[in-house]
Amino acid sequence: MTRYLVGRFLGLAAVLFVTSLVVFGSVHLAPGDPVSFLLHGRPATPAAVAALRAEHHLDDPLVTQYAKWLGGVLSGDFGRSAQYHQDVAALIGSRLPGTALLVGYAAVLVAVLGVAAGILGALRPGLPDRVVLIGTGVATATPSFVTAIALVSLFSVQLGWFPGPGGGTPAGLSDRLHQLTLPAFALALSFAGLLARVTRSAMLDELGREHVEVARARGVAGRSVVRRHVLRNALGPVVTVGGTMLAGLLISTSIVETAFDVPGLGSLLVQSVTAKDFAVVQAITLLSVAAFVLVNLVVDLLAPLIDPRLSLGEGSS
Repeated sequence: MTRYLVGRFLGLAAVLFVTSLVVFGSVHLAPGDPVSFLLHGRPATPAAVAALRAEHHLDDPLVTQYAKWLGGVLSGDFGRSAQYHQDVAALIGSRLPGTALLVGYAAVLVAVLGVAAGILGALRPGLPDRVVLIGTGVATATPSFVTAIALVSLFSVQLGWFPGPGGGTPAGLSDRLHQLTLPAFALALSFAGLLARVTRSAMLDELGREHVEVARARGVAGRSVVRRHVLRNALGPVVTVGGTMLAGLLISTSIVETAFDVPGLGSLLVQSVTAKDFAVVQAITLLSVAAFVLVNLVVDLLAPLIDPRLSLGEGSS
C-alpha cells in the first residue's frame, strides 16, 4: 500500500509539472499582448508601458518567468491577478465555494438520476428499457450549453419557476440551491446519461451470472436477489465511472457557469483566458488537474473495498 501511494503521488507530481509547462507555454505563446488589456484601451507613453511590463515581469525570458512562478506556487503563492488586482489564491478562494456547491449539487443529480435510470432499464426490459436507452442517448449527446439554453427558455422564461442567469443575490442556502438548480441540471444531464448506461450494463452483466440464477432457483425473493447479488456486485464499475465523472464535473463547469452567470471558478477561467490573465489561468488549470488525479486515486483506493474481486490499482483502469 505504501509503495503504491508513493508511486501515485510521484505520478501526480510529474503530471502537475508537465501540465504547468504546457499551460505556461500555451498561455504565453498565444497571440495578443496582456499590456493592452491592462491599459483598458487607454493611451500610454512608452515609459508607462515599460513600467507596466516590468511590474508584471513580462520582459523576462520565459524560462525566468516560469521559474519565478513555479517557485511561488511551491510556497503557496500563485501570483497576483492582473485583471482583478488581488492575490490569485484569495481570488480562487472567494470563487471556490460557489463552484463546489454547484459540482456537489450536480454530482447528487448524476448519482440519483443515473443509477435509478440504469436500474430501471436493466430490470424492466421492453418499453421502459427502450425509453431509458433513447433518453440517455439524447442526454449524452446533447452539449451542456444547449441544455442550458433549453432549461432557461422553458423554466425561467416561460414558466418562471427558476431565476435566469444572474438572478440576484440569494438570501440563504435554500435560495442558493434554488438558484443553482438549472445550472446543476445542465451540468449533470450528460453525465447522468452516461452513468445510467454504465449502471444498466453492469446490472445486466450481473443478472446473467450463475450465482444469481442459483439464488432464484432456490426461491430467494426477487428484491433480495437484486439488492444482495446484483446491485452490490454492479457497484464496482458504477463507482469507478462515477468518481471519474466527479472530476469531469469540475472541469466542465466553465460552460455552465458562463451560461448562467454563476460566479465560480469556471466562469473565472473563461474570463481570465480572454483577458490573458496568466496567473489565474495557470492556477485554476493546475488545481483542476490535481483534483482529477486525486479523485482517481481515491476511486482506486475505494474500488477494492466495494468489490473485493478488484485488486488495488484497477479502480480507474
